[in-house]
Amino acid sequence: MFDKLIEIVKKDKEIWSQFQDYFVEISVPSKTILLQDGEISSHIFYIKKGCLRQWFNKDGKDITLQFFFEKQAVASIDSFLNNKPSLFTIESIEPSDVISVSKDTFEKLNEIYPEFKDKLNEYLFQRFRNYVQLFLSRIKDSPKERYEDLIKYHPEIIKRVPQHYIASYLGITPISLSRIRNRK
Repeated sequence: MFDKLIEIVKKDKEIWSQFQDYFVEISVPSKTILLQDGEISSHIFYIKKGCLRQWFNKDGKDITLQFFFEKQAVASIDSFLNNKPSLFTIESIEPSDVISVSKDTFEKLNEIYPEFKDKLNEYLFQRFRNYVQLFLSRIKDSPKERYEDLIKYHPEIIKRVPQHYIASYLGITPISLSRIRNRK
């Protein structure tokens, strides 16, 4: 989504010259916090290279909600759109290159390009679908089934994400994940 929006802006040389400095490219090492829970999200991040995760803390326990890879955008959506404190932390898992766009810039571009709203809605519906699938999976599937679905539908997570984060995402302990993996 975000890469298409950048291309739309780049096509209009006059607009691009006004906004290009607001598409801030940053490189971050692994374990860098881009947004801390409790802060108000003022940026959306587009991943050029690397992996980010969105997580929250429940009684001292780290619970991963979602992983994001190249060509994906991430923000604490409710916080970003409604100026509310974020319920989530966004952190890099690998060294990552991201493009950061402020909320002000994003809103100005929405005014200039109405198609941004369509792309944003597309993005929001996709995120909603992801959350519903995760929610239903936690209710109806066993940990083994959730792991098998992860292997089948999201092999990049298995290849690139440390096991303790995968266990957190699946709602199980690292020891349980190890047992499931050893039974295969």
